[in-house]
Amino acid sequence: MRAAVWLPLFDELADPIVVARLAAAAEGAGWDGFFVWDHLFWREPVKAVADPWITLAAMACATERLRIGPMVTPVARRRPVQLLKEAATLDVLSRGRLTLGVGLGSDRFAGEYSRTGETVEDRVRAEQLDESLGILRAGWSGEPVVHEGKHYRVDDVRFLPRPAQGQVPIWAAGFPGTRKPILRAAQYDGFFPVNLQTADELAVATDRLRAIFGQDALPEGFDVVVALEPEMDPRPFEEAGATWGLTDVDPASLSLADVQAIIAAGPQW
Repeated sequence: MRAAVWLPLFDELADPIVVARLAAAAEGAGWDGFFVWDHLFWREPVKAVADPWITLAAMACATERLRIGPMVTPVARRRPVQLLKEAATLDVLSRGRLTLGVGLGSDRFAGEYSRTGETVEDRVRAEQLDESLGILRAGWSGEPVVHEGKHYRVDDVRFLPRPAQGQVPIWAAGFPGTRKPILRAAQYDGFFPVNLQTADELAVATDRLRAIFGQDALPEGFDVVVALEPEMDPRPFEEAGATWGLTDVDPASLSLADVQAIIAAGPQW
């Protein structure tokens, strides 16, 4: 199971230069990836929140090996063609090291949807997410995109340059016990079960994925991503099918010194 640093870009970590230096240190300490939260603002006591895409660009320039990406981007908050171009450009900048985490997002943490005039209906955001992902995949192909959907329109546009990887890997997030997110994830490159409590919950989700794929094992290259708190034993999660473990931290109490210590200690699984 590969190991990644996973951080909110809050307060002391709301400086792209600081985070780029942390990413370089993580690469030197043997971590496999470095992923960041994607938020506009957050509830108290958090005050400052950085943009993930600018920060990821700085991280790409400071590293050579780490896999990087937003984990996760609430796609309904973004125009799909803008996200398409940002992801392709970042993948070129990083020489093919971007993984795009996607999900519905939630209004419950800071009111990011309701306070900025976005829809709070899960059903609508799910429609926007699925439609956007289709546009991303079509646009990254390098072929002209013609799309007339319920929420978005693209009229015969070719988006170049393509990502360095050809297609950016997509990890879809969702609650592990909910059918639709698992079905969505199976169409792409990985599943990130959020609010996962036990390895048994993960085992149920991976069983469902194997049933969708119609085989005894998950396809080669398909990732299952889990967030692990420091006291969690990673072995049961790996046995249940996890291929990546992410550091799960508390944004309310996290400090730069804490992050530096986590990174310097190196991967714990």
